Amino acid sequence: MAQGQIRKALSGYYYVYDGKQLIQCRGRGVFRNRGESPLVGDLVDYTVETAGSDGTIQKIHERKNELVRPPIANIDQGILVFSVKEPNFNTILLDRFLVVLESFRVHPIICLTKMDLLAEDEREELQGYIDDYEKMGYTVLQTYKDEVELVERLQPILKGKTSVLAGQSGVGKSTLLNTLIPALNLKTGIISQSLGRGKHTTRHVELIEVCDGLLADTPGFSSFDFDEIEKEELGACFPEMERVSANCKFRECLHLKEPKCAVKAAVEKGEIRDYRYKHYGQFMQEIMDRKPRY
Repeated sequence: MAQGQIRKALSGYYYVYDGKQLIQCRGRGVFRNRGESPLVGDLVDYTVETAGSDGTIQKIHERKNELVRPPIANIDQGILVFSVKEPNFNTILLDRFLVVLESFRVHPIICLTKMDLLAEDEREELQGYIDDYEKMGYTVLQTYKDEVELVERLQPILKGKTSVLAGQSGVGKSTLLNTLIPALNLKTGIISQSLGRGKHTTRHVELIEVCDGLLADTPGFSSFDFDEIEKEELGACFPEMERVSANCKFRECLHLKEPKCAVKAAVEKGEIRDYRYKHYGQFMQEIMDRKPRY
């Protein structure tokens, strides 16, 4: 029995990298019976009956985390690519992505594209948001007319890490990947003027070796949901709220209507930004309105 990592999943096959080559494998039927499914990023044990034949995945090792959309496991960090124009910068969508990554203990890196399209007054407004997110503890990278500068800054961040690339459709993810790995030659999406978002151009999830790390390109999608987050856990997914929540009067404070709430006090003082608290309230309502699971 040998060990490797699933680098690609496509059409029912799992491609396992053993340190030298990719082995095409199928999963055991027992996984399906248990409701389990191997994921890209999984460390697995597999067997090959005869040289040149397909392998069989026998065991999936314990995961440190897993994402549902995209279906991928053992991620260290999420590179969130957001444009500042065409489509416009969207703080509530960014916060959705940040919250979900925080809930899975995946470290977020924010990458802003198309900075050159901003007018001077727009740039000043955006800088306020950049300052906010950096104070929260997030790394924010920016790119102007091309991705070369961004790639140079990303290279040390990608080294030795397994990263997932995600964000709005039509913001330049494929362009960024093409700059990182010219041999990919991915088709770049065309912005839909009527929808304000790009057409999905990526068909499967795959871990690609880049900058001495692994990078996952993911199917195009425009939002994460909160199916795996409970209302008591949401506050911990906002780092600036988590830092002050220990001073709340009640241990299980949801920071909504409870008295002597340190988070609400910090919002009133301007220490926590209004829009972040507003998004927290919207996400909390979404979680509370979720249909119960049995």
